[in-house]
Amino acid sequence: MAYDADVIVIGAGLAGLAATAELVDAGRKVILLDQEPEQSIGGQAHWSFGGLFFVDSPEQRRMRIKDSHALALQDWMGTAGFDRPEDHWPRRWAEAYVDFAAGEKRGWLHRQGVRWFPVVGWAERGGYDAGGHGNSVPRFHITWGTGPGLVAPFERRVRAGVAQGLVQLKFRHRVTGLSRSAGTVDTVSGEILEPSGVERGRASSRKVTGAFELRAQAVIVTSGGIGGNHDLVRANWPERLGSPPENMISGVPAHVDGEMLGIAEATGAHLINRDRMWHYTEGIQNWNPIWDKHGIRILPGPSSLWLDARGNRLPVPLFPGFDTLGTLEHIMGTGYDYTWFVLDQKIIGKEFALSGSEQNPDLTGKSVKGVFQRARTDVPGPVRAFMDNGADFVVEKDLGALVRGMNALTGEALIDEDALRRLITARDREIANPFTKDLQVMAVRGARSYLGDKLIRTATPHRILDPKAGPLVAVRLNILTRKTLGGLETDLSSRVLTEGGDPLPGVYAAGEAAGFGGGGVHGYRSLEGTFLGGCLFSGRTAGRAAAKAVK
Repeated sequence: MAYDADVIVIGAGLAGLAATAELVDAGRKVILLDQEPEQSIGGQAHWSFGGLFFVDSPEQRRMRIKDSHALALQDWMGTAGFDRPEDHWPRRWAEAYVDFAAGEKRGWLHRQGVRWFPVVGWAERGGYDAGGHGNSVPRFHITWGTGPGLVAPFERRVRAGVAQGLVQLKFRHRVTGLSRSAGTVDTVSGEILEPSGVERGRASSRKVTGAFELRAQAVIVTSGGIGGNHDLVRANWPERLGSPPENMISGVPAHVDGEMLGIAEATGAHLINRDRMWHYTEGIQNWNPIWDKHGIRILPGPSSLWLDARGNRLPVPLFPGFDTLGTLEHIMGTGYDYTWFVLDQKIIGKEFALSGSEQNPDLTGKSVKGVFQRARTDVPGPVRAFMDNGADFVVEKDLGALVRGMNALTGEALIDEDALRRLITARDREIANPFTKDLQVMAVRGARSYLGDKLIRTATPHRILDPKAGPLVAVRLNILTRKTLGGLETDLSSRVLTEGGDPLPGVYAAGEAAGFGGGGVHGYRSLEGTFLGGCLFSGRTAGRAAAKAVK
């Protein structure tokens, strides 16, 4: 039987593009399939902030950050918390990824024209002991051009492959089955959907106009995770995080549905760690949505007071930006699935960044002038738009009006004005001198010892109830679905494994579908900046391995 290509890649996101680009470099013929229209090439990476995890980079050294491979590996392992027999390959992938992040990753991307914003961000700070969760130092490097800037060189390489006659792009092809010949998975079948001209990210038609069956010597699954399928998120929700939320918003479009994971599993692939997932606790409803239940994540600095639904401060060390899943676990034990930030305009202007390429037009558009304008503005334009239009924002001049607005927003009188005033006043008293017992105030002062935070990410300590810092702001925070941390188990060559540990002949996986490597390279938690990098590293590995395997 004749083959239609050497390799079929399922999914045109960042991992699929990276795998295809490597196959092109090796001179292999590739068919790249995706159920969405061509304008959605690049998948979720397009919408991202473009954050990448590097170790001991020139950007870090310029910011006087002392990092090392040993420190990064310590942080990764303390964060991942690997504790299962099936963590064998995820652990091996973690070691390999830290090697990559501390070694050739930056140079490899730099040679392709990728550049980075000079100030390194400090995400997932942890707040526990040295061997626990979190980044000991800032490692979050924002790509100049955000997600689109990172997608661009890989899309360019793939389209060069099209021009050479090595790549066929087949959009609107939805895979429904994988099958074998002589024991090897070599056939991909599915449905052809009608053409769609919808804007990137919007729901496209599911009308079927035909069927397809294609054959290749190898298949690479890069179809993404389950974040757009709330039913599947709830079905896989781990008991350790309490009951799944009744209300969630989506950080990814609905077509991120996890269907391909089930198809691969039915073919014999081993799907592991399906209860490990990464959802954000600082989600806000997009006032100008593109997809259904479209949510945006706030990337907060450390100064906002974080309150539960009843107005109690979250416990130490659950401060903004410190421990995403620790915060999620606490929230789900409160009986409510939302929380509040309470702050003022001085804090929101300095400390609120919004995740996503579309929320950062200056960085996405590579506008130096725009970045400087952001620094000079009291409140950046995208943040101001949410203050003015966002369904989750309450902005008032005095605390009484703020509390009334908070209670009106939720329809329940859960916030008591006197109690909240006492809480804020107690915190504000700690600002009066350099000594404090409030660990969040200590964390703010510690953050400002890092030049990057002092310049653009952490407000000067001040009293929240100081009228000069107003108006006051309250933001209702929702659970925002995002990443699947588990996935198809793979060895270090990205070969998909069966439950018995043997390679599933002909099948490779990369990106979120493979848990970003091994079936869960992050373990239970992420250090951030590691999702896009995981797509690149695993996609590159899968492409190179498949290129060597085909004849």
